[in-house]
Amino acid sequence: MTKEEKSKVIEDLTAQLTGSNVVYVADISGLNATVTSDLRRACFKAGIKLEVVKNTLLEKAMEGSDNNYGDLPTILKGNTSIMISENGNAPAKIIKEFRKKSDKPVLKGAYIFEAVFIGDNQLDALVSLKSKDEVIGEIIGLLQSPAKNVVSALKSGGGKIAGILKTLSEK
Repeated sequence: MTKEEKSKVIEDLTAQLTGSNVVYVADISGLNATVTSDLRRACFKAGIKLEVVKNTLLEKAMEGSDNNYGDLPTILKGNTSIMISENGNAPAKIIKEFRKKSDKPVLKGAYIFEAVFIGDNQLDALVSLKSKDEVIGEIIGLLQSPAKNVVSALKSGGGKIAGILKTLSEK
């Protein structure tokens, strides 16, 4: 790879990283062609971009990006693939699903909305993260709950008051 090609790859990676809030770094080496193809297909269906990258080029792209990746560049050893997504837990779910069949892919680390996760032991925590839509749904539900309680209290209270007044008027 020539110097110009490397600089072009770094420039492209930097642009991808700058525009992304969810980046997973994984090791998918050792997977056979069928499993790798299945992984790529699952990533495509989930809206995840999977790309095998060179460690030094990715490290330079991370340095050139606007995002603060913390200690993430220190884990760039061996074979490295990046998974870029809009959903914070989608790559973790796919990794966990594929781990049922084999011991790969191995999560090296993740950058999710300015939070850095290092190590494969973080996989369960990443799977349990809620997506943006799930959080918005919960917030809307919480906001609607007090209003529903007030409306139901007014309806039931109105019936009680009317009942009490009717009873008093009959006496």
